[in-house]
Amino acid sequence: MRHSVLSHAKSLGLAGLLAVALACTASAQKKYDPGATDTEIKIGNIMPYSGPASAYATIGKTEDAYFKKINAEGGINGRKIDFISYDDGYSPPKAVEQARKLVEDDEVLLIFNPLGTPSNSAIQKYMNAKKVPQLFVSTGAAKWDDPKNFPWTMGWQPSYQVEARIYGKYILQNHPGKTIGVLYQNDDFGKDYVIGLREGLGDQADKLIVIETSYETSAPTVDSQMVQIRGANPDIFLNIATPKFAAQAIKKIGELAWHPVQFLTNVSVSVGGVMKPAGYENDQGILSAAYLKDPKDPQWKNDPAMNEWRAFMTKWYPEGDQEDASTVFGYGVAKGLEQVLRQCGDDLTRENVMKQAANLNFTIGIYLPGTRIKTGPTDFAPLEQLQMMKFEGENWKLFGPIMSGEKNS
Repeated sequence: MRHSVLSHAKSLGLAGLLAVALACTASAQKKYDPGATDTEIKIGNIMPYSGPASAYATIGKTEDAYFKKINAEGGINGRKIDFISYDDGYSPPKAVEQARKLVEDDEVLLIFNPLGTPSNSAIQKYMNAKKVPQLFVSTGAAKWDDPKNFPWTMGWQPSYQVEARIYGKYILQNHPGKTIGVLYQNDDFGKDYVIGLREGLGDQADKLIVIETSYETSAPTVDSQMVQIRGANPDIFLNIATPKFAAQAIKKIGELAWHPVQFLTNVSVSVGGVMKPAGYENDQGILSAAYLKDPKDPQWKNDPAMNEWRAFMTKWYPEGDQEDASTVFGYGVAKGLEQVLRQCGDDLTRENVMKQAANLNFTIGIYLPGTRIKTGPTDFAPLEQLQMMKFEGENWKLFGPIMSGEKNS
């Protein structure tokens, strides 16, 4: 009896030592930077909840809902997400203020999906100097794909230049010799589209583009610019505007009883946010390109991935508009971050976050079939494929093949 008690104590002692040794090994493998612990990952975010781009506020709300869902399911590798999202009113100085607050006061691990080209441009140098990931920024400016100079900044959606190159090529193939008028937002967002359009048109650009008119985001309307473009009477109109102004431009074309071939940028294709307010009667035949499945498109009615998104919306963001593609966008990019954090395992350093973000090769079901999220150490552009679409009735209809808008394609 005595012998068995001793041997039992011995085995318990060994088990205890083994447990301690294993715990030491485990804790040695865990690596944390500010914003990460055994139980929590702090994620920062900056959104225009107010101001001229507030139509995008629903993206931040969708992401918040998604992380609440993740937390309810046990978190990521056992850690809960603390999602801290601030309003910058689409104002670059305010974005700088909020970025500093998130990094220096809240001590987040990273800033995820901050929205807007002007805001991200304003914080890019700060984020890279601080070596804090500015991850999956919510803007398609081409400059987010510059790992050499800005190794802490990475985009997500197809870049504006990629998209505009596709439009340029499409115009040359389907409307050869037709003249073009351009309305663009006077910042990197607008200018990137113009660069891409000119690249797509090649040596025809100067001949075909007869007018380019810009507007400031602080302006109340773009009515005067539209009258000016109408005066030049181009065959084709390119609407390079954020939702509020895009809807105004479409509406004004209707009021002017003008019928050019219209192209609308992907950032403003939301049926609920743009097409409906512009008036369906004014929207018919407008062209754009997509990489997301449109929640209003009947072909995705019984799509498993979209059904999953609908169930998520109904349970976690019931007040969200299920006709607004921005909610699909927010859901998709949140899944992208989830993938990165899962790949990080217990190494939740900022360096490893960027290393994993630059090592993606997977699909998310809410993107169009044939679309892949792919990155590498020298490729910070996760999505580079789009498909043309046309507005008919109250929906966008996809047509043609999935196209790559990479520069050399």
